Amino acid sequence: FWVPCFQLHLHKSHQWISSLVICLSCLILFSLWNASYGQGKLPPGPTPLPIVGNILQLNTKNISKSISMLAKDYGPVFTVYFGMKPTVVLHGFKAVKEALIDRAEEFSDRGNFPVVEKITQGLGIVFSNGKKWKHTRRFSLMVLRNMGMGKKTIEDRIQEEASYLVELLRKTNVLSCVPCNVICSVIFQTRFDYSDPTFQTLIKYFHENLKIVSTPWIQLYNALPLLRYLLGCHKDLFKNVAHQKEFILEKIKEHQRSLDINNPRDFIDYFLIKMEKLRKSSGSKVQEEIDRVIGRHQSPCMQDRSRMPYTDAMVHEIQRYIDLAPTILPHAVTQDMQFREFLIPKGTNISIHLSSVLHDEKEFPNPERFDPGHFLDESGNFKKSDYFMPFSAGKRICAGESLAHMELFLILTSILQNFTLKPLVDPKDLDITPINKGVGTIPPFYELCFIPV
Repeated sequence: FWVPCFQLHLHKSHQWISSLVICLSCLILFSLWNASYGQGKLPPGPTPLPIVGNILQLNTKNISKSISMLAKDYGPVFTVYFGMKPTVVLHGFKAVKEALIDRAEEFSDRGNFPVVEKITQGLGIVFSNGKKWKHTRRFSLMVLRNMGMGKKTIEDRIQEEASYLVELLRKTNVLSCVPCNVICSVIFQTRFDYSDPTFQTLIKYFHENLKIVSTPWIQLYNALPLLRYLLGCHKDLFKNVAHQKEFILEKIKEHQRSLDINNPRDFIDYFLIKMEKLRKSSGSKVQEEIDRVIGRHQSPCMQDRSRMPYTDAMVHEIQRYIDLAPTILPHAVTQDMQFREFLIPKGTNISIHLSSVLHDEKEFPNPERFDPGHFLDESGNFKKSDYFMPFSAGKRICAGESLAHMELFLILTSILQNFTLKPLVDPKDLDITPINKGVGTIPPFYELCFIPV
């Protein structure tokens, strides 16, 4: 009789201890939560849940749409919680301009993005902060400017790649290789044959990584980094990046062996030279315009753009319409600051909702409709817009913005100079709804015919 009673008492003791541990854990978590939730005088927002924050209230397959819905309830500046960390969201042109342009320095830090921080470890032009970021960005822009004025300029490289593309399109229909090859030419000096297995693998990794970082799982991972210990698609992301790093490191070793400090060939050479110095010291309407301005027998160049307002407007409209980065990588404030009537503590994540700017109804009538007229005045001249910020704005604007503009103009005009594009189905039956809208907008795949003109 005594033994069963002792076992019963022991069992109840274990239950009591377990309950106590659970209660204490909850109290600790709630105290941490309240400390986080109560900091500063943050903008209003949906009531967060402990641990997970507002994750369950957002459509992780289309964060952009969820943000726009919340903006209707809470206004252009509001707070959401991804896990236990608050993120202040800026929605609409006025709020975004006020932060990124009018108060650029205060909003210039990069916010935390755990899945990528594990890869970059605070290095590089995109995810570094402070002096490290400023020096890296300044150096990168200087190299791109120097390469733009060298014997073989960036424009020359894009024109060369466009000519390879045109020849290939006469035989097949490969497009995704082109921007990647231009980047390779700038960074590694040499371009790849489109059928090169290594090149195809690099492109595969790029597409896979973009899909992975736009999945709901990665949104959850960023909110709860402890998930890194579980199986999930983040493991595939880290594996892909490791393979990419291995390839790049091999290219760097090749450059080190053949480096001529008096004759830099590409971005890697410039970077190695800088490191050495530091070490020692420490559509149809478009085709009509192409025919009229360029003709059929010479390659397009950037000087042509000023005389091709419709083509320029179409290139801008493509970038606005596709909304490639609906919500850009998080910023963070560099100091405790007052923004409008709110007090935002130093280090608070800031989420910039570019979709709300690129699809502003007042600036772009019928924003969900593709219309180059958004960038043309009544006389048919190209019209700039302050709302055009597909590459962000302010201190953290994409360093490759000018390169991307150059690629889009030269490659698109080269294609339309030589081919008429025709879908395999009736255009009205094409479904261009994105597959996913997370960090990036993932477009669907469909086929086109390139008909020589």
